[in-house]
Amino acid sequence: MLIKHTIQTLSLVVILVLVFSSCADRQTFAKEDRLAYFFSKKEVTIAVTDSGLGGLSILGDAVERMKKENVFQNVHFVFFNALFSNEGGYNSLKTRDQKIQIFNSALESLEETYSPDLILIGCNTLSVLYKDTPFSRNSAIPVIGIVSAGIDLIAENLKTYPEAKVILFGTQTTVSEGTYTQKLEERGFLPERVILQACPELVSYIEKGYDSDETEMLILAYVDEALQKLGPPGPELYVSFNCTHYGYSLELWKKAFESLDVNPQAFLNPNFRMNDFLFQSPHTGRYKKTDISVHVVSMVEIANQRIRSIGIWLEGLSSQTAEALREYTHDPKLFEWKKFISDEG
Repeated sequence: MLIKHTIQTLSLVVILVLVFSSCADRQTFAKEDRLAYFFSKKEVTIAVTDSGLGGLSILGDAVERMKKENVFQNVHFVFFNALFSNEGGYNSLKTRDQKIQIFNSALESLEETYSPDLILIGCNTLSVLYKDTPFSRNSAIPVIGIVSAGIDLIAENLKTYPEAKVILFGTQTTVSEGTYTQKLEERGFLPERVILQACPELVSYIEKGYDSDETEMLILAYVDEALQKLGPPGPELYVSFNCTHYGYSLELWKKAFESLDVNPQAFLNPNFRMNDFLFQSPHTGRYKKTDISVHVVSMVEIANQRIRSIGIWLEGLSSQTAEALREYTHDPKLFEWKKFISDEG
């Protein structure tokens, strides 16, 4: 009996040691460069999430660049549409807390369903909210938001001309959060050099027809409104797209500024800049070939009109991504959201 009891005691001690060691390792790992561990793998799952279809441009760019750079042996790309209702997205919610809770629910479902090795938040609205989600504190998955790429891109260009200004076009949430102005001010750029312009409903119009007459008229209206805030534009003016959808309609933005006799130095789109960290030395060329799969999943049904519009644009960037959009998975139970919205909210 004594021997049996001793064995049981030792077994319990071993189990406790393993448990505490596991917890310690997790805490230590959280302080390490999680991306270094990510790049050490042969096979990875990379998820791009957005509140709509704008992030598909980020996904498509990553897919095609991965085929050339061969960073991994196998890459499974997943586009996880975090839009919860076609009747209104995150910008239509009454409170900031509701936005955070629903996005957190989407992230938890993404982790549970697809176990990604990396998450790219291809959405400015969701990127500025991410830091306040429980997921940001509890998950060990490396998460990269598009805001950092956007700030870097703006800062690089504002440094070129000390008198330059930038018009920042974004959603209501992106503009109201003030993250861009704050971060740029921390880098030494005066707030008056940044003109903020919210563009309500523009995302929906672009998804229905990125080059339609209706989208063109709405873009012209927002450009005109922004220029009125700016006053007489100087020779050094930049235009920054801080919603992933806006780049789909680049030609319409150019046309709008031209019609108002304004010639910006450049149109800044961080969508593709966001992927640059994936394709830097010494990670490139590790394998002769990379096998790639692409999957698109959405809780809301994606209308054929939107699939055609965005699909046509994507064909010019990544036919594999365009095909994945056409063959997307519709999962009405992808993540919980209704319980976070109350009548009092």
